[in-house]
Amino acid sequence: MTEEQFMRAAIREAEKARAIGEVPIGCVIERDGKIVARGYNRRMTDHCALAHAELSAIRKACRKAGDWRLEDCTLYVTLEPCPMCAGAIVQARIPKVVFGCRNPKAGSAGSVLDLLHVEGLNHQVSVEEGILGEECAEMMRVFFRELRKRKREAQD
Repeated sequence: MTEEQFMRAAIREAEKARAIGEVPIGCVIERDGKIVARGYNRRMTDHCALAHAELSAIRKACRKAGDWRLEDCTLYVTLEPCPMCAGAIVQARIPKVVFGCRNPKAGSAGSVLDLLHVEGLNHQVSVEEGILGEECAEMMRVFFRELRKRKREAQD
């Protein structure tokens, strides 16, 4: 599979989140050219601040690997990781993250912070951005446009 195919799989996960009213963020973790874990945003559904796409996928990949280290994996996510997810990526020793679009409010792979490249930490992460970036960004724009519209209609 190509990077674009892995990102398409992450987009499919994001669509699952959107289908249940969640912010459409999806993630897949790849090892040896195969998807080993998937996750999508479920914060509202699970009533849990920790129910991010990346954390769900990391948890599943660790279980499958039988180890907390994911040193031979690549994480693909539709939106730049937040501080919590970036910290989990570093802790799991994931060597590479590929994200679709930037997160101007909480991005921690270069937009607001850059937790994936802190020299004082014991692990740094290679980052690639923009794979299907416009598609990922449009998915977010549409979601938030519709959310604002629903809120305005509810106020009327």
